Amino acid sequence: MLRHVVIFQWKPETPETTIREIEETFSALPDKIPQIIGYEWGRDISVQGFDRDYTHVFVVTVASEADRDVYLPHPDHMEFIALSRPNVEKILVLDYVPTDVAGERN
Repeated sequence: MLRHVVIFQWKPETPETTIREIEETFSALPDKIPQIIGYEWGRDISVQGFDRDYTHVFVVTVASEADRDVYLPHPDHMEFIALSRPNVEKILVLDYVPTDVAGERN
């Protein structure tokens, strides 16, 4: 299993309606890309003040690196990138293989 985490900071001038469209477009990907076996997203609600103006996190779960490699260039994912990219101030992307508390890979 592999988690693909994307964290966004939007340009200040990005309208809320565009941000909602981006949220909806990303949220539609699991129905369009069979390699996605898990998906969640949310807006930052932390009170610690370490967000550095990042507001949105999207987490996509796939079964393997090979499935991630199918997901990334998928036309529907590329459509999402084309929609979001002009509105991105900063982005952070991390991929990881989850481990359990004993340090075993899941």
